[in-house]
Order: sequence, then structure tokens, then C-alpha cells
Amino acid sequence: MHRATLLPSIKRFLPKHWNEDHIVWRFPYFRSLEIEFTKSQIVAAIPGTFFCAWYALRKHWLANNILGLAFCIQGIEMLSLGSFKTGAILLGGLFVYDIFWVFFTPVMVSVAKSFDAPIKLLFPTADSTRPFSMLGLGDIVIPGIFVALALRFDVSRLKQPQYFKSAFLGYIVGLVLTIIVMNWFQAAQPALLYIVPSVIGFLAAHCIWNGDIKQLLEFDESKTAKSSQEGSDANSSKKVE
Repeated sequence: MHRATLLPSIKRFLPKHWNEDHIVWRFPYFRSLEIEFTKSQIVAAIPGTFFCAWYALRKHWLANNILGLAFCIQGIEMLSLGSFKTGAILLGGLFVYDIFWVFFTPVMVSVAKSFDAPIKLLFPTADSTRPFSMLGLGDIVIPGIFVALALRFDVSRLKQPQYFKSAFLGYIVGLVLTIIVMNWFQAAQPALLYIVPSVIGFLAAHCIWNGDIKQLLEFDESKTAKSSQEGSDANSSKKVE
């Protein structure tokens, strides 16, 4: 996890052959099973192992947060909504889901407090009765993949990441509202109640202002990726000829 998260950052500082030469290790009694890796991946795994050991031994909130953020980065990188229509439906459903399980049942809050694993970010407070404020990883990853889709939309149009900035700003505003309301009422809040309308609202308002709402709704990442691949193959064929 940490290896994959750190690898893009450290590859540029390592020798080129460390990133390209693969080492293959086969299990002694199961020769058909093998692990393939590079030297740069080994280097990236060292700090990851340290943070995992730190959390396992000390359960420190900072180690918990580092592991949690690594999960979030990997989740946002690996998951894709495909289209904004799918994203809006997913966020809308989870918007209702989050409200129900936080306001109408104690289940989600109880699980978040009792489950001892890096499934949430912890922030120390000055209140001895409530030593930590919590933010679930789902409140980062779910809106995060929608924000990432906005960035892919910008890239597909070969323009500056204007809609990514709008969606990201919406996330920040929603998160700040969550913190304000949580501290005002001194009670757990469903973060998606504030984040979802803010992210979708900021992005939609910006698109309507620029007259790009039709292109946004018609955007399909799979079709865009296919077109890019076909264009790349065509260019390669021309070079060969």
C-alpha cells in the first residue's frame, strides 16, 4: 500500500535501472508462485513497513492517519466512476445512507469508535471527554473519486484543471461546514450531508456558468480512454511506416 503510494514520488530520484529491472522471486516449494518487483519498490516499502509497525505497536493517532491517507490515495487512484451521471447517483445514494445511519441509528458512530483499525482519521482535541474528532475514510474516498473524475474531464479536454479546482473547493467547503456544525452541536455529523451538495453544487455551477453542462453529462471515461488509445496506436503505425 505505502509502496504504491510513495513509488511515483521516489522513482525520479533513483537510478533508471532500479525502476525498470525486475527481480523475480519464486516460493521454494511452490515454484509456480512467484513475486515480481523492482529495487525502487523495495525502497518505497521501507517507510511503509515502519509506519505499519509503529501503528501495530503503539496505536498512535499519527501512524493511524498516515496509513489511512495511504488507503485513501490508493482508493482514489484505483477506483473510477466512469461518468458524472454514475457519480451523481452514487453520491446521492450515499448522501441518504450517511444521514440515516448517523442521525437515526447509533450503529455507524459505535463502529467508528470501537473498531480499532485505520478506517478513520483522528484529530486530537482539547476536550478530555472527547479526546479525538474522527473523519471516516469513506468521507474522503467517495467524494475523492468524483473530484478525480473532474480532473480526468479537464485532461480529456486538454485544458487547465478548472473543474477539478471547483470540485476540490467544494469538498473543502463541505468539510469545513462539517467541522463547524460538529463543534457547534457537539455531536457526530454525517459528513456527506455537507460534502455531497457542496462538491456537486460547485462543479455544476461552474459548468453552467461556462456552458459546459452538456459536455459534462456526456463525458464517459471509458470512451475517452479508448479514443486516446486508438489515437496513440495510429501515431505509432505512422512512425513505423
